[in-house]
This record gives sequence, structure tokens and C-alpha cells, in this order.
Amino acid sequence: MNFDFFKYRNKLKPERGRLLISEPFLPDPNFERTVVLLCEHNEDGSFGFILNKPSFVKVSEVVEDLKDFEHEAFVGGPVQQDTLHFLHRSTSIDEGNKIYNEITWGGNFEKVILLAETKQLKPSEIRFFLGYSGWSAGQLEEELKQDSWIVCDYISEELLFETEAGQMWKKALDGMGGRFSIYANYPQDPRLN
Repeated sequence: MNFDFFKYRNKLKPERGRLLISEPFLPDPNFERTVVLLCEHNEDGSFGFILNKPSFVKVSEVVEDLKDFEHEAFVGGPVQQDTLHFLHRSTSIDEGNKIYNEITWGGNFEKVILLAETKQLKPSEIRFFLGYSGWSAGQLEEELKQDSWIVCDYISEELLFETEAGQMWKKALDGMGGRFSIYANYPQDPRLN
């Protein structure tokens, strides 16, 4: 029996605050089994961060003023990996862009440093990203037509800030329920099944 993976295509459209979950066999090494939070999506293009791809460096190695943040920075995507971005859920950091509920992109970085120095900001409230994921106008729509991504509106602070990176892709698909729960259990290499 030939199984058509996306016979019943996901009908959600990409928009700010939704997740892009890579299909199980996406061959692009930048996005293999990734979950991307869309921070912007409009006629000019799309922008977001890979949530589950740890880098090999600690935040304290990237930002000297955050010497007590011994947690890893994440690879936000293949674009401009020499830039640092952050997502947080702290109501004490102002000037950020609300993405979904209390999940906010960016904000007053001096306040981040002050809160970290005074132990008022926990690592479970903030994630740092090197680089970002970006799509030019129409590019993401083309990738959706090619079934490279599943659009998901199952997003929570717990998923973003408390889920282990290695479990996030599966947990996001499981959270969607139905056939997506089945996709979550696909082996990385179906030839080994």
C-alpha cells in the first residue's frame, strides 16, 4: 500500500505566533526535524527562530555581561549567525514585540542584563538564538506547496521554554493530535525500519 504522507494536507496558514514543523523526511540539514516559531509573516516574507537546535556555545561565551548564563544558545537559523536574538516570557523586560500571549521577541537588553545580574531572570524565562530563519516573499508558500512544513497553532510557553530540544519536534506533533501524532513516531531513516 502506497501511503501518501500529506494526502490530507494541513489547512492552517502561516502567521505570526504559529509554528512551522518540518516534515519527517525534510532533507535540508538546516531544518531537519525542527520547530520554527514564526515571528513575522507578511507579503514581504517570513522570519522566525528554530526553537530546538542547540548550538555548541553557552550564552556566557557570546555575551560577556551574561556570565552566569551557562545555558546553551540555540541556532535560530542559517541567516546571519553572527547576530544574537532572544525570546522571553518575562513581564519585566519592556520594549519587545509580543508574538503569542507572553512570548516576546527582543526587548530592552540592558534590562535583560540587570535582571540576570540580580538573579531576577531565570534561564527558563528566556532563550537566546544565533541567527534566524528567513524566507523571501512567496518562498515559504512554495515550501508549503512542496509539503516541507506543517503549520501548527499548538504553541505554549511550556513547549518553548521548558521542553528539551531533542523532544520538541515530537511533542509539537503529538500536541496536534490525530495523524500528526503518527508522524511524530516516524523513524529518521525509514530504510532502517
